[in-house]
Amino acid sequence: MAETKPDKPGFLSRLFGRKAETPPETAPRTPQAGGEPEAMPSPPATGADDLAAAPPTVTTASPDTPEENKTAPELAGADLQPVEGVEPEGGNPKEPIPRIETEAGPQPRPDVVEGDKAAAATPEAKPAPAEKRGWWQRLTEGMRRTSSSLSESVTGLFTKRKLDDATLQDLEDALIQADLGVPTAMRITEAISAGRYNKEISPQEVRTILASEVEKTLQPVAQALIIDRAKKPFVILMVGVNGAGKTTTIGKLSQKFRQQGLKVMLAAGDTFRAAAIEQLKVWGERVGAPVLAREQGADAAGLAYDALQEAKANGTDVLLIDTAGRLQNKAGLMAELEKIVRVIKKFDENAPHATLLVLDATVGQNAVSQVELFQKAAGVTGLVMTKLDGTARGGILVALAAKFGLPVHFIGVGEGVEDLEPFTAGDFAKAIAGLEATS
Repeated sequence: MAETKPDKPGFLSRLFGRKAETPPETAPRTPQAGGEPEAMPSPPATGADDLAAAPPTVTTASPDTPEENKTAPELAGADLQPVEGVEPEGGNPKEPIPRIETEAGPQPRPDVVEGDKAAAATPEAKPAPAEKRGWWQRLTEGMRRTSSSLSESVTGLFTKRKLDDATLQDLEDALIQADLGVPTAMRITEAISAGRYNKEISPQEVRTILASEVEKTLQPVAQALIIDRAKKPFVILMVGVNGAGKTTTIGKLSQKFRQQGLKVMLAAGDTFRAAAIEQLKVWGERVGAPVLAREQGADAAGLAYDALQEAKANGTDVLLIDTAGRLQNKAGLMAELEKIVRVIKKFDENAPHATLLVLDATVGQNAVSQVELFQKAAGVTGLVMTKLDGTARGGILVALAAKFGLPVHFIGVGEGVEDLEPFTAGDFAKAIAGLEATS
């Protein structure tokens, strides 16, 4: 077979070849595989090049590919990446990047910056101030989980149903589940069944009777905390288990006493927790009350004695003493609490004048054992029930009142100072039964 002359391309080469692109004069031709570089031949008169043998890593264009879409030989097989500012063929035009080049580097366009400033300068609509809620509204909202649980049970039991033994038993079970206690639950079911047995009774009538019976139980224990101004300082010892809210309750009470014009002092007797000491200091700064504190791990009884001496010297009206949270079943910790009380009595045999047990409503029936053991160790004189807004077991306060008869001075339904208020039996009874206020 005759060799094809280099300057005379064959028919097939001319048929499937592409027009040569004039390369830069300084660029040498790509060497052929297994051969030496050859000089670039002049473009033939026919406008077609000879096709050089493609390296094995390059994909040869299909013969059916249109001439203008074929890849140039020097680009074939390359891993092509988009070049910034250059759009691929067929792409839609895009807006230029809003930047300008400066000596400091790319900067945003002035018109874009001005637009952003204008948007930032536009005043945002301020939300309307929250409407101040009264105590009744805060109480009912805080007690909603307990009242909703009871209301659902009552509505389900007494809708188109006669008052029989099964219904009364179901009602008693619902009241016990709400932690009202067995004696109270039995008394309420007896009051509802009196004169109504085997008759239909509306859920609203049941709730009214429920509120009435609960109020009867709570009325004797709803007593305000009276500060005897003849006793300076009037010493209040705060006790309770871990997490009940003693330190926060001290802060709220101190603010209320300050609003009454009383001179208040705080003693950081929870020497086990550095956070409790700092928390009490924050409350002291907030309400304008001095705080006596020692380093973490200091003797709590000695701190209480020092606080009494200082409060007596500076004419303090009320001294609030914090104590470390302790489980009621830990004999060693309860013995330490007894020691604090003994040391206080060495300074003033009538002190502490009030020992308030702070109870977390979410613990339910466990509160019964807390009252029993703290009363033995510290001589509890009154109760403060917190976190009623976080449980459906708010009825525990009714069970405690029926069992112990201890005064309930304050209840809390939230984190704000205004969410701790003196306890009133009527409001609590209506709130737990899901009734509206009548006054």
